[in-house]
Amino acid sequence: MTGRYQVYDEFASTDKVIIEDFPQHWDLTRIKFNSLVKARVGWHGLKSEDFTEEGPYLVTGSDFNGKYIQWRDCYHCDEERYQQDSYIQLKDGDLLLTKDGTIGKVALVSELDGKATLNSGVFVVRPLKDGEFTTKYYYWLLLSRSFTDFVDFYKIGSTIVHLYQETFVNFKYALPPLAEQQKIANFLDHETEKIDTLIAKQEKLIELLKEKRQAVISHAVTRGLNPDAPMKDSGVEWLGEVPEHWEVSPLKYYSKMQGGFAFSSGDFCDNGIQLLKIANVYQNRLALERQPTFLNESYLSSHKDFIVANGDILMSLTGTLGKQDYGFAVLVENNNYFLLNQRVAKINSAIGHVLQGYLLFSLWSDSYLSQLYSLPSGTKQANLSNDDVMGIVIAFPSTIKEQEEIIQYVSSKLSRFKLLNDLCFKKIELLKERKTALISAAVTGKIDVRNWQEQ
Repeated sequence: MTGRYQVYDEFASTDKVIIEDFPQHWDLTRIKFNSLVKARVGWHGLKSEDFTEEGPYLVTGSDFNGKYIQWRDCYHCDEERYQQDSYIQLKDGDLLLTKDGTIGKVALVSELDGKATLNSGVFVVRPLKDGEFTTKYYYWLLLSRSFTDFVDFYKIGSTIVHLYQETFVNFKYALPPLAEQQKIANFLDHETEKIDTLIAKQEKLIELLKEKRQAVISHAVTRGLNPDAPMKDSGVEWLGEVPEHWEVSPLKYYSKMQGGFAFSSGDFCDNGIQLLKIANVYQNRLALERQPTFLNESYLSSHKDFIVANGDILMSLTGTLGKQDYGFAVLVENNNYFLLNQRVAKINSAIGHVLQGYLLFSLWSDSYLSQLYSLPSGTKQANLSNDDVMGIVIAFPSTIKEQEEIIQYVSSKLSRFKLLNDLCFKKIELLKERKTALISAAVTGKIDVRNWQEQ
C-alpha cells in the first residue's frame, strides 16, 4: 500500500500488540479521553409499535446504509420520547455507531432538518472539546482494520452480539493533529469514492449479466434457436408465439411431481441420509452445506416415494419466486441418495417427451414464472400446490434432438455468463480489500498524505 504514497520520516514505537508503530508527532490515546459517548438507556428503547409517521426522527441500526443517515428513510417518534435524554438529541457532525446485532456500522449526521434522537443499539460519539478531533476523521478510523479487529476480539454474545460502552471507550489508537485529521479525511473521501465508483460499475455489470442470462433462457425455451422457423400462436398469453412444430401443453401431461414428507425433528440424527429442505435449493444449485439435516438410512426403505436421486429436479414450494439466479428449481447432480422434506417437490419427465435439462430451463424461464405470478393467489411470495406447478403451460420441441441442441446452447451460454460473473465478484472483492487497506494505512500513519492534492 505504501508504494504509491509518501511515508512518514519518524515513528514512535509501542509494546502493545494491537497498536503498531505510528508517526512520532501523533498522540497515543483512547476514545474515552477525548470523546463523549452516549446511547439510549435500554429500558427506554422503542418497539416498532412506538414508531410514528411524524415527529422527531428516530435513528435505528437499520438506517446505516451509507456514509450519512438518510432522513427520508428514518422512522419517527413522539416529542416525549425525544425529550427523554438530551445527550442523544442529534446534531450535524455527530458520529453514530451500531453496538448491537450487526455491530460496527458507522454513519455521520449531516443536513439534519429537524429534531432527531436515537433508538437503543446505537452510540453517538462527539468530541469532548472543540478542536480535539473531527468526526469525519473518526468515521474513517472506525472503518479501519484497527477498529474492526478490536471489535472482533471484544464483542460479546452468541446469536446477537453486543459492543459494550466500557469496551468501546477503551479502544486505543494514535491520533494525528487536527489539520492532519482533516487532510486524511479529505484524502479518503476522494480516493474511496473512486473505488466505490469502480465497485458500482462491476455491480451494474452483474445485474446486466443476470438480465442477459434470463433473456437467453427464456428466448431459447419459447422461440427456439432458428430465427427463421415458422411461428404459431401458442394460445397462452405468457408464451405468445412459438415455433410451429413445437408442442404446447401443461406440465401435468408430460411430467410427474412428488412433494416431500413431513419428517419429525425427533427423527433427525448426526449422520446418515441427508434430508433436502428449502434451504438446500439455493442460488441455482443443490446447496448441501446449508442447514444439513440427516435421517437414519432405514428411512430409505420405509419412504421410497421420497427418495431423491441423480437427475431429479427439485423445486421449493414456499419462498420468494425468482429470488435466485434463475428461479427456484435445481437439478440434482449427485450420485448419493437423499430424502425429500415437506414444501420441497421433485419433478421428472413422466413419459420421456421432455428432457430434464429442457424442463429445468423451462422452469427458470420468464414465461413460467409469469404464469405462476398470475395465479388467483399470484404473488412472488410463494406457497404453491402441486396443481399450481403442474398446471403451468410450457412449449417444447417435438424432437429430443432439438431439445438437446437447446440444452447444449443454453448451458454453453450460462457457463460463459458464470465465468464473467465470477470475474466481476472477484474484482469487487479485490476493490473492497484495497479500500479497507487504504483506509487502514491512512488512519494508522502508514502513508503520509499531508502533501496530497486532489487531482
